[in-house]
Amino acid sequence: MAQINFPSRVGVWWTSDAWPINDVIARAREIEQLGYGSLFYGEAGGKETFTQAAALLGGTERLVVGTGIANIHARSAPASESGARTLGALHPGRFVLGLGVSHAPLVEHSYAGSYSKPLSTMREYLRTMDAVPAEVEPGGQRPARLLAALGPKMIELSATAADGAHPYLVTPEQTASTREQVGPDKWVVSEQAVAITTDRETGLRRAHQHLHMYSQLPNYQNSWLRQGFDESDLVVGGSDRLAEGMVAIGDAESVAAHVKRHLDAGADHVVVQALGDGHSADPLPALRELAPALGLG
Repeated sequence: MAQINFPSRVGVWWTSDAWPINDVIARAREIEQLGYGSLFYGEAGGKETFTQAAALLGGTERLVVGTGIANIHARSAPASESGARTLGALHPGRFVLGLGVSHAPLVEHSYAGSYSKPLSTMREYLRTMDAVPAEVEPGGQRPARLLAALGPKMIELSATAADGAHPYLVTPEQTASTREQVGPDKWVVSEQAVAITTDRETGLRRAHQHLHMYSQLPNYQNSWLRQGFDESDLVVGGSDRLAEGMVAIGDAESVAAHVKRHLDAGADHVVVQALGDGHSADPLPALRELAPALGLG
């Protein structure tokens, strides 16, 4: 299993595409100073993921930077492998390559690709990455690869052909299930959305806004059904039950307790996604409030 040098067991997940990159770097520095161990971010048509990783790694000292996830339809397997090895050589143990098959609407409409066989597509992509010769970065170590694994077959692949899984929009119970499936020697880095507020209606509003897009994607719908939710929960934006199941709502102490449930369930590391009012809200006020409750600093 490839090494990841997390400074702490809790990090951050932040969609920062709407922010100027210099402002993102400044916030990454404060995230590091607050004691968070990582910064993960998505890729869905915004900033190019390897360029962003290079900027964040160069702008911080200890923070682990992870793609959560790099869309395999956005670049060839050799391009992903060579880029990852270069970042790994520059910043040993600090770059995590999260890979995912994305979703049919995005792949077919934005990338003009095929989404007919996502599992076999991912398997072949990983094989092609493995075939990239060592000369692309002589003496360098391959960074950790995590798969955006929701279903049982992709979770199995994350154990057999990668270094672990990056579960997203899951309960602590699903984190426990993922740990059981991948075994004790693979990485499990779970994402947990949080809404820090003592007003339940405010928290629900933020949660429904957060789930609005995801609730319309079959991959997440199927994942939630496997996690014990039902068809009545799969309305646009999610039911209140789904919203409270996917988003930890409450004061800093109760949210921190929910994050700890993922760690107790077997996650090696949890990345918190702080929700505000609007998709481009600044996450730092919530992260500042949450850090002491998590024992960071």
